[in-house]
Amino acid sequence: MDVVESFIQFCTDFISDGGLIFGFILILLESFLPVLPLGVFVALNVNAFGDVLGIGLSWCATCLGCFISYTFFSFLSDKLLTRVLSKKTLAQVEKAMSKFQKISFSNLVLVISLPFTPAFLVNIICGIARVSKRKFLFSIFIGKVFMILFWGYVSKSLIESMTDINTIIIVSLMLIVAYVISKFVSKKVDLE
Repeated sequence: MDVVESFIQFCTDFISDGGLIFGFILILLESFLPVLPLGVFVALNVNAFGDVLGIGLSWCATCLGCFISYTFFSFLSDKLLTRVLSKKTLAQVEKAMSKFQKISFSNLVLVISLPFTPAFLVNIICGIARVSKRKFLFSIFIGKVFMILFWGYVSKSLIESMTDINTIIIVSLMLIVAYVISKFVSKKVDLE
């Protein structure tokens, strides 16, 4: 146990020494490299900079990273898909993407706020499906708050957190709140 605690302290000190920009860049990179562990980076930011600053920094970085990734794939979608896919496959992909484009705002927020949803994949699909920029941004802003809060709160082993009834209740409540807020925003801002 001392080895684990020493390693966590080393990582926290490493991020602290790198400063806010280093903590920001780690989270930003996770939006492009799905193998990077967002939960670990958020937990380290919270340990290094405190609850409010660590969560705020992580939220800003992941929102920016997701938007850049979404923009990149929406820009490349036409050029990339027509060159890589056969006409038959392209027609099937376009049919699937047109269905995804119609995903409700509330459901998109819910998907984004789930802690284990691969953000990279959501960014790619939303970009290729040409989900409206406004809908995507609002979904990211709302959904990522709850996902980052989850990772900031959990900061303990995945297995332990998923068997802890308190964590399960808190995560469930956070998802319900995310869904309710998305319904309210959807009506006020007309995002459906």
